[in-house]
Amino acid sequence: MDRLIEFVGNHWELVGIWGAFVAALMWDNSRRSGASVSPAQATLMINKEEAVVLDIRDKKDFSAGHLANALNIPYANLASRLGELDKHKERPIILVCKTGQTVGIAGKMLREKGFNAVRLTGGMMEWNNQNLPVVRN
Repeated sequence: MDRLIEFVGNHWELVGIWGAFVAALMWDNSRRSGASVSPAQATLMINKEEAVVLDIRDKKDFSAGHLANALNIPYANLASRLGELDKHKERPIILVCKTGQTVGIAGKMLREKGFNAVRLTGGMMEWNNQNLPVVRN
């Protein structure tokens, strides 16, 4: 630990550049992933804006518990099944996965096709942590 402190003290410029690089990388990653909404914001969007919930988890995880009225199109099939979403193009789409980390690429794909897609922060893990209602099949 002493060596690390000594290194930082002796090379503060390098450490500063590294910190700026990490911050820029994190900013770029969050920008590419698109906007995210909390479970509370998602609930408001569903109730007030008739947002569509698109769950991109596999069928097994979806059946174990999902948001009410959610559509299930596993991420692996999303590109080939985008046509199923065309009727929802005018409505916001809330993307849901296990932890909220894997929806970034799906959101980018949907936004490039003209959809208004946002990510559910924390995914189903956060939804369940807040003891919000789920439907089980």
